[in-house]
Amino acid sequence: MRILVVEDEMDMNRLLVKTLKREGYSVDGCFDGEEAWLHLMGAEYDAVVLDVMMPKIDGFTACKEIRKVKRIPVLMLSARGE
Repeated sequence: MRILVVEDEMDMNRLLVKTLKREGYSVDGCFDGEEAWLHLMGAEYDAVVLDVMMPKIDGFTACKEIRKVKRIPVLMLSARGE
């Protein structure tokens, strides 16, 4: 299973990627919605872990754009209290 992790906080990105790889997944990490779009258009992924609050393109907008062209599970991450 190949997973794309999209998280703008570098330490959290590294932790997620490292943990998922240790569990046996093939994982790529990127830091914003634009970079995620490039990854998703250039490779096949089985799932996306997507941060809600990111620079350039936020997670909600990125998810809407992904859904227009791909049917892929998306797990949304948020540090927001709501």
